Amino acid sequence: MTITAEMVRKLREETGAGMMDCKAALSEANGDMEKAREGLRKRGLAAAAKKAGRTASEGVIGNYIHPGSRIGVMVEVNCETDFVARTPEFQSLVKDIAMHVAAASPLYVTKDEVPAEVLEKEKEIYKSQAAAQGKPAQVQDKIAEGKLKQYYSDFVLLEQPFVKDTQLTIGQLVAQKIGTLKENIVVRRFARFKVGEESK
Repeated sequence: MTITAEMVRKLREETGAGMMDCKAALSEANGDMEKAREGLRKRGLAAAAKKAGRTASEGVIGNYIHPGSRIGVMVEVNCETDFVARTPEFQSLVKDIAMHVAAASPLYVTKDEVPAEVLEKEKEIYKSQAAAQGKPAQVQDKIAEGKLKQYYSDFVLLEQPFVKDTQLTIGQLVAQKIGTLKENIVVRRFARFKVGEESK
C-alpha cells in the first residue's frame, strides 16, 4: 500500500513522533493507522502523555544570541534527571527552543498562561469583525473560536509552528523528545530581549 504524506502528517499530529518514525510505522502496519499508533507506542515514541505528570526539576537554562547581537533569548527547560539534562539531544532541544523564541516572539509558554481578559478582548474584536461582515450571532461565536486558535498559534510558544520545521509545533517537538529521552520535559519560562525595545 502507498503511504501518503497526508497519512504521515496525520499520524505525526496524533502521536508527536518524528516524520521518519511515522512513515516507518505506517509501512510496517501496511497503512493501518491504528496498528501504526500501537507500533509507535511500543517503541516509546508516543509516551509523552504518560510522562507529563512526572516531576521535572532538573534541566538547563539555554541562551541564543541572534547574529548582530540585537536579539537575545534565555530559556529554562526542565527534565527529570541531571543525566538527561547533559545529553546532546536535550541540549540541542533547548538551543532550538531559544532560537525559535528569538525568531517567533511568543508572549506565553502555554495556553493556560494567556490571561482571561486578553482572551475576552480578542473574542470581542473577532465577533465585532464578523458582525461588520453581516454574519449572524451564532456564526460570530464560531468565527471567534476559530480565530482564537490562530491567536494561540501566533503568541503561545507550545502552539507555534517550529521555525525549522513548520509542520511541527514546539509542543510536538517537545513530545518527540519526551518519547526519545524517556523523561518528562517542560518548557518552564523564557525571556526575549531586543535592543531598544521597552520591557513589558
